[in-house]
Amino acid sequence: MKIGLHVADFTYPSGPAGLADDLTRVVVAAEEAGFARVSVMDHVWQIGVLGPPEHDMLEAYTTLGYLAARTERVELLAWVTAVTYREPGMLAKLVSTLDVLSKGRAWLGIGAAWNGDEAAGLGLPFPGTAERFERLEETLRICLQMWGDDDGPFEGTHYRLGRTLNAPQPIRRPPILIGGGGERKTLRLVAQYAQACNLFPGPELERKLDVLRGHCADVGRDYDDIEKTVMLPLDVGEGGSTVDDLLTQLEALGKQGVQEAHGWVPRVWETDRLTLLGKEIIPAAASF
Repeated sequence: MKIGLHVADFTYPSGPAGLADDLTRVVVAAEEAGFARVSVMDHVWQIGVLGPPEHDMLEAYTTLGYLAARTERVELLAWVTAVTYREPGMLAKLVSTLDVLSKGRAWLGIGAAWNGDEAAGLGLPFPGTAERFERLEETLRICLQMWGDDDGPFEGTHYRLGRTLNAPQPIRRPPILIGGGGERKTLRLVAQYAQACNLFPGPELERKLDVLRGHCADVGRDYDDIEKTVMLPLDVGEGGSTVDDLLTQLEALGKQGVQEAHGWVPRVWETDRLTLLGKEIIPAAASF
């Protein structure tokens, strides 16, 4: 099992003036600790489970470009891109650019979007659920076309591109992670288009994986080709007081087939927590 870091909180004691330096310390410490990936949220306001909307939030792809310049090995992605916040041709270009400038470390993390309040607040597109899923599938098709050999037009229901030229091409075709556990639509899209899914630990996880297995069978996809990831807090407690509990949870997830545990670290600006994860959690999880 691999361990990934989700940087979801940008309200640090040093404030906005120190944020660039704080993020550099965090991502360098994560890379040195052995984290496989670093992600940021694609939100423009902080989400309720982490703080009030007035807390600091950075734009995802600007931040990822900054992090690319300060790291060498960790893979980078938005966890996950809100499909309606950017036109798909531009999104494919953004991820391509991130991949080239990071020397082949970019993923496309993407989902159907859910935060209607922030979208309304900043005037971002946010159609109904059915349309967002239609746009998600068209966006996936556009990205794959732009990352391939076909630079011809794209004609869809919601998007029309006259020429899908994309130069330079990514160093590698960015793997796709689709976030969400919707059994009828989201997991079907995972089976059709993605290299990874993202789910949450809990009593429903096994059923979600079984549903994904069924969708893979329906579309002729090898279930084992899809990386199974979960999002959870990576909390080692004060002085490592909960290391054993976290290891027990990760081992159980590994037995269910989870291949990456990706999550946020409380008070991540205190990078000794990342160092402790690198010493106690990451090497042990590699055997799960």
